[in-house]
Order: sequence, then C-alpha cells, then structure tokens
Amino acid sequence: MLGAGAGQLGLLSAARSRGLFVIAVDRDPGAPGFRHADRRAIVSVEDEPALERLAEAERIDGVIAPGSDWPVGPAARIAARLGLPHPISPETAVLSTSKLRQRERLAEAGVPQTGWRVLSNPDEAVGLPALVRPPDRQGRRARALVRSPRELQSAVRAALRASRVGLALVEELVAEPVVTVSGFCRGGIVHALTMSDRLPLATVWESERGEGVPAVTARAVEALGIREGPVIVQLQIGAEGPRVLELAARIGGGHDAELCEGALGIDLNALALSTALGEDIEPWRLEPRWRAGGACIRFLDGEGEARRLEKAESVPGVEWVRVYGGSDRAGAVLAIGGSPAEALERATRAAECVRFRAPHAQAL
Repeated sequence: MLGAGAGQLGLLSAARSRGLFVIAVDRDPGAPGFRHADRRAIVSVEDEPALERLAEAERIDGVIAPGSDWPVGPAARIAARLGLPHPISPETAVLSTSKLRQRERLAEAGVPQTGWRVLSNPDEAVGLPALVRPPDRQGRRARALVRSPRELQSAVRAALRASRVGLALVEELVAEPVVTVSGFCRGGIVHALTMSDRLPLATVWESERGEGVPAVTARAVEALGIREGPVIVQLQIGAEGPRVLELAARIGGGHDAELCEGALGIDLNALALSTALGEDIEPWRLEPRWRAGGACIRFLDGEGEARRLEKAESVPGVEWVRVYGGSDRAGAVLAIGGSPAEALERATRAAECVRFRAPHAQAL
C-alpha cells in the first residue's frame, strides 16, 4: 500500500479485516497507518525505482494507492511491469495524477470544468483571485492562493521551481457550493454512490445539489478512460450547472469510503481491495444495504494529546472518533443522523468535546 497516513487508515483496516498481509510504504516513520500494517517500509511514494524493487522482492499480489494523487501513477506502472492485476492502465493513471493533462483531456471531451490556464512566465497576467500550483505535484507543495499581481508573480515562480515540467497551473478560485462524488466503476459504468457537500471542516451527505452531477461525473470519468475501480470527483455547482474541479482514480483521502459505508452500507474499501487483487465485483456489492437519513465526516483541528474522547464517542449517532497524530489533520469524527443537518450537528458536537493539550503545556 502506497501511503500510510490518515487518508489510508480506512483501507488499511479493511485489509486487516480480510486477513491480508500488508506492506505499507511511507517516508514518515511516524505515519499513523504503520500500526495497522504487517510490515512497514520507510520509503517515499515518489521513489518509483525503490517501490518497484520492494514490490519485486516481496512477491506481492497487488499494489494500491488510496487517499492521495501522486502514488496512483507508480502503482499502475509497477503493476503493469510486474504483470499484476490493476484497475487502471499506466496511461489512465497519468490523466488521473497530472492536473494539466487531466484538464486538457476534459477540454477535448467537452466536459464542463472550472477555469484554468497554464503559465511558463511569472510576468503573465491572469484573472484574480486564483489558485496557483505546479501541475505535477501533490499536496500543498508550492500551492498558493493569490489575490494580487505581486502575490501572483511570487506564487508562479515557486510553482515553476517545484514543477517537474517547468509549468504553473493557474485555476479559477471557485466559491461554494462544491459537491464531492465518491463512486465506483464496474465494466465501464460509473456508480455515483455518495454526493456530499464540502464544508470547511466537514463532508456532509446527502447533498441537495445533485441535479446533473451524476451525468457530468460519468462524462469526466469516461473522458479519462477509467473503466474499473474507485473514483473521487469534486464539482463546483454554479448557475450553469456542475463543473468539474478535479478527478482521481482512487478512494478519497477524507474518509470518503467510510462515509459511504455509514450512509449506504457499501464497503468501498473492500471493493478497492478486490480490484487491486484482480477479483470480480459482484453487482450486489454496489447495492445499498441501508440508507441513512444523513452522514457526516467532521475533521478535528488541534495539536498535542487528545482528551475527552470517551465523551465525544458517547454523543448519539457517533460511529467513531479517530485521532491521528503526526498528520495535517488532527483526526475525524463519523456521525449518522436522521438528516444531513442532524448528522452535521452530532459530528460537530462530538468534535467540540475533544480537547487537545499542546506538547509544551504544563500540568497545573
């Protein structure tokens, strides 16, 4: 498994439940997912030659990259070179991980998407505000929100330095609402399982803004050539309808699979493991076993030792409370309710129960 951070915890847990022998790879020795793996490898997921040597030496049966964009490419290429089953081809993985190639392909296919432009010179003018980033780097590396021409020049220079291809991607800064689709492809058919609203510290299902979203999602997935496996798509909802923000051929890194299971009883983590191992997906596995009134992932914000977890877990409707440590996010809460509003209220109440004690704090 490429990655052992917070975004991989759900799939690591699912692999352990299946009794699989898991080798987790992450450059962070303190990655929270290592405690759920049988073996850990402290290697950067960007070091593809080292990853391939490890995969070959361990005689693995499958390779998977949930929760973050860049490892999706190495996973597909390693699987192809070693003759392992994999849901997507290396060519499709490139379109999934390169934001520039992805946007170009969506434009060729006529899929509605948010505005974007490529720069190779920091002195070029673009409309502001905007988001500037290298098109081939993941996470927050050289990524900046700019609101003035001076900020733009500095941000473009940083993106150009960080980019492997010497380009900067400038994207329209979109306003809410943004809908996240967590889906699964089987035989070229896209199943849009959950459509959730993205909030500053939460993901709330079910969105009331889903009109037209499944159709645009299907067009985008088809344009990138994804026929099997999990997909995560973000769309901005405007007056002209849904527009694609970004798409990835993987499970979402914000506990999207766990949200899907809580909302519908569909185990996306188990489905992703099956496709990574070349197993057939029976149609019944994509059918809801139940339908909750609402579900919410609420992220925790804090640093240091977490306290009062028992109080948070006792809030009605709370399925679990997780604290990571050593992650960009301190943790998360999953709550179920009779409606999206109730699920958000319960998750927020649980999150507010948790108190973080800074590492330098002294006991009174």
